[in-house]
Amino acid sequence: MKEKLQVLNAEMTDSKLILKVEESYPVNELSAKGQILVDSDAFAFIYLAEKGDQYVYIVMSKDIWPSLKQGLEAGAPIFLSNGLDNLELADWKEEMEYLIDNIEGNGNYGEEMERSVTAVFS
Repeated sequence: MKEKLQVLNAEMTDSKLILKVEESYPVNELSAKGQILVDSDAFAFIYLAEKGDQYVYIVMSKDIWPSLKQGLEAGAPIFLSNGLDNLELADWKEEMEYLIDNIEGNGNYGEEMERSVTAVFS
């Protein structure tokens, strides 16, 4: 089973990138898996986490990509936050850099996804 958790917004604060989710979401029940997938159809990066025995897909849609780029350029750690609890998303920088390099110039992700990633991250 899997659950999707939408990131509502992202911002740099105190040299950290904070991904905000609904206040009621139990962030403290998650464990970071250190892997990011690509959803070309939804123009999103998906960070994998686990809650108990199920996967939670943390959806980072195109609207927060500029903040992701800012965090990458700053070498900032990234945290998922509900305003009370925070979870550091391990290995996010390495995963994002690998995916961005792989997507740029690669039509296998779809031309529009490739153009979108290149426009934001190059």
